Amino acid sequence: MSGTIEQPRFTCALGSCQSVVAIKKGVPILHSGPGCGGQISRLIGQGEGYAGGSTAPCTNAEEADVVFGGEKKLRSVIENSFKVIDGDIYVVLTGCTAAITGDDIAAVTGEFQEEDKPIVYVEEGGFRSNNYASHERLVNAIIDQYVDKFKYSDEKEEGLVNVFASIPYQDPYWSGNLEGIKKVLTDIGLKVNILFGNESDGVEEWKRIPNAQFNIVIGPWVGVKIAKHLKVKYGQPFLQFPYLPIGAIETSRFLRSVAEFGHLDEIRVENYIKKEEAKYYAHIEKMADFMLEFRYGIPRRVYTIADSSYALGFSKFLLNELGIIPGPQYIVDDIPEKYQDRVKEEFDNISILQKRTVEVVFDPDAGKNQLRLEEDAKNYEDKRILILGSSWDKNLADKLHADLLIISVPVQHRLIMNCGYTGYEGGLRAIEDIYDRVLATYR
Repeated sequence: MSGTIEQPRFTCALGSCQSVVAIKKGVPILHSGPGCGGQISRLIGQGEGYAGGSTAPCTNAEEADVVFGGEKKLRSVIENSFKVIDGDIYVVLTGCTAAITGDDIAAVTGEFQEEDKPIVYVEEGGFRSNNYASHERLVNAIIDQYVDKFKYSDEKEEGLVNVFASIPYQDPYWSGNLEGIKKVLTDIGLKVNILFGNESDGVEEWKRIPNAQFNIVIGPWVGVKIAKHLKVKYGQPFLQFPYLPIGAIETSRFLRSVAEFGHLDEIRVENYIKKEEAKYYAHIEKMADFMLEFRYGIPRRVYTIADSSYALGFSKFLLNELGIIPGPQYIVDDIPEKYQDRVKEEFDNISILQKRTVEVVFDPDAGKNQLRLEEDAKNYEDKRILILGSSWDKNLADKLHADLLIISVPVQHRLIMNCGYTGYEGGLRAIEDIYDRVLATYR
């Protein structure tokens, strides 16, 4: 992908600093120009966490560092970060300036690693990729430079799994989504290394990565390189579920896939699914009269401008559980071509009842996607529509008299704390949020 795009819904490679912030007492150390970390935080973060945003140590590289190099300044910033910030793990991330000047980050960081300091380096350069790809490189760097050094053992622990799912902060609901995934997996008898957020034990959990029996990747592409790396490094097989499981149908499908792959107690898993589905549909049934009477007031068509995992997860949920038909789906996470066929295949099999064709557009240019959406929506002026997008889509939604559910960054019209859409409870929350927006604009 080259050229200029409008409204990019991801950041440069340095955006993986937000993944560090999501680790308990994780401290990103930015070897970059002034303002880089703040811009990233403003685009994909709500709140600075323990040591993010303006709190993150930074070398504030300037012209003199380009001419003479910034290694001395980096060494000083690292030394003082250890003195000032009480962190459990420190990660040095390079920006464009350091990548261009060729500072030897490995050598500088290596001095502290030789002293057994909990520090890792990732040589990025913001221009090299986006934060989807750099998130994978960050996780693999922590595994290679920290976990492998401080791990407890390579012995496998029965029932322990590593989960690689939502990218912290890039997914605005990452915290709630990871909590939802951990809950359903724990409920069927697994022990889960979720690695990020409040449900993680921080670095102590990362040290147990080698002890997992197998790994679970949730999404069509991000996390696959991590799982393949762990398969080679620690001999761990992995299961890939290609989208976020939202609601009863897909959560049950997800749990059955995990149970089959991990040879879990089938009776226990099915009993749990039966119990959760009974609760889930009890809530649906008590609102059935309202939903039936209001059926002409709900959106009949849904458009998505979001990443591939969300587009798939929500499209399957909305079609099969609420009867909202997917229009064109605009995928903006710059997904590599080799993974696109899998996404198309999932959309081709989106309906559980009949064959249905869904148009999929892979283009990170959200500006162009807005124009495409507006043009397609002209054919449905007599129908109410739902847009799944970001705050940048609010004006478009207002123009089309559409309902907007924000599921993508940037998020400027909603405060998100622990809301998540994964699992059975997440599906109910999604229904509440969608109807909340519909009722608020009902005419």
